[in-house]
Amino acid sequence: MLKRRLIPKLQLKAVRFGSVERMVLVTTVRFDRVVEIGDPVSQAKIYQAQAVDELVFLDLDASSESRGPLVEVIRKAAEEIFMPFTVGGGVRSLADFRALLSSGADKVSVNTAAVEQPELIEEASGAFGAQCVVLSIDYRREPDGTRRVYTRGGSQATPLDPVEWAAEGERRGAGEILLTSIDRDGTASGLDVELTRQVAEAVSVPVITSGGCGLASHFVEGFLQGKADAVSAGTFFCFRDQNPMQARSHIRNAGIPIRIHT
Repeated sequence: MLKRRLIPKLQLKAVRFGSVERMVLVTTVRFDRVVEIGDPVSQAKIYQAQAVDELVFLDLDASSESRGPLVEVIRKAAEEIFMPFTVGGGVRSLADFRALLSSGADKVSVNTAAVEQPELIEEASGAFGAQCVVLSIDYRREPDGTRRVYTRGGSQATPLDPVEWAAEGERRGAGEILLTSIDRDGTASGLDVELTRQVAEAVSVPVITSGGCGLASHFVEGFLQGKADAVSAGTFFCFRDQNPMQARSHIRNAGIPIRIHT
């Protein structure tokens, strides 16, 4: 049986210090309120010591600010950490995929550009393999109860249904789906297990769910009720008095197959 994965999410924003701009690790609430944490590479090294399975680096403002991908941050991270990691934000072309993969990323996440030019998924999958292509889907629940995909850092609504878009993404060559509930982001209210399950049942590729983890039991719900292959969280590991190894033990005690560091 395939082991489930625990994946901390490192969200980054560009912050100006005098005349110098650098990327800072942050947490968010519903993609809106931002709390600065510190240096993303230092935090990544802490997660490595705590035996996480993978990491996800996301530049939250890259698309809305028309900024390129996190090449320099990724090069630095690749020199310091030795685990698989995915990078997203500002990816618009095959050249961006190539730059990130050659800088040390194992997978590249694409969101806004995939919606605006879906053929990019096919092109990247054909050039680098489906295992390198992660379709990132940010979504909200609308007043009428339907869910809609949002792009550009959660600021722009699209007509896309997240379940249908995930299925199309798989057909086009995405090797993994990263789901994020904007409504639950940073709220510690629990994952959207209903939508996660719908996506997991609609695709055959791995599904990572995120947005809302506030208790270790929420990870368990994501795996058991949501049928997710992996759960990703940012705020939980930054502000909860529980590290990934403790969360992993809780998940294992619930009977879920997950790697235990020894």
